[in-house]
Amino acid sequence: MNNYSEKFNKMRVAGKLAAQCLDMITDYINPGITTDKIDKLCYEFIRDNGGYSAPLFYRGFEKSLCTSLNHVICHGIPSERELEESDILNIDVTAIVDGYYGDTSRMFSVGEISVKAKNLINATYESLMKGIQILKPGIKLGDIGYEIQSLVEPKGFSVVRDFCGHGISNTFHEPPNVLHYGKKNTGAELQPGMTFTIEPMINYGKYETKVLNDGWTAVTKDKSLSAQFEHTVGITENGYEIFTESVKGYRKPPYNK
Repeated sequence: MNNYSEKFNKMRVAGKLAAQCLDMITDYINPGITTDKIDKLCYEFIRDNGGYSAPLFYRGFEKSLCTSLNHVICHGIPSERELEESDILNIDVTAIVDGYYGDTSRMFSVGEISVKAKNLINATYESLMKGIQILKPGIKLGDIGYEIQSLVEPKGFSVVRDFCGHGISNTFHEPPNVLHYGKKNTGAELQPGMTFTIEPMINYGKYETKVLNDGWTAVTKDKSLSAQFEHTVGITENGYEIFTESVKGYRKPPYNK
């Protein structure tokens, strides 16, 4: 038995609950629901299944998850805003179970969305999976960013520089930072037992960001659409494990409804 098996066991449980929460909320994502209602449903689901929502009161954040709509890159605050036809939405949940964290996000499409929104969402998901599929001991953190950047930029999209993935285990955010752009063979070398998130934020326009006056909501400076997917992963002796895969097999929208 390796010395990180207990950590991985606990992260599987937390990651599974976070993924199940996103599975649960999928059928509710329709025009007319408020992002506050999404927040309430997810909070109750995590609570009723033995977890706690990590974002709630984290550094003063007053909601239990982030809802990032359209040109919001990340850290959107749930509100009375109702979802509308053609919106795209990222829901980012983090569950704590037995002191360990599972952090994941997915994009959702509200009704029929534009072709450009579909293309952006598809490229963002593909970039996440491309970054994950190379994971194994010995590769460098910069290799992950290189894979993501080299997939989305030829399609005309840009990689957000101001936010990144992060180490996670029994702490919400810990080293290392996981950049979603970079050069091959740079940065720290991956070791068995490491656990972190990969969560590329990809913009339809330029990569520059702006944080609104609420101190949280990050938006694209040029008001272009933004998309994000996130998994929590662990490095094994010869590869990787994804702790936050959908139990229902959901990957990218449109999900089976």
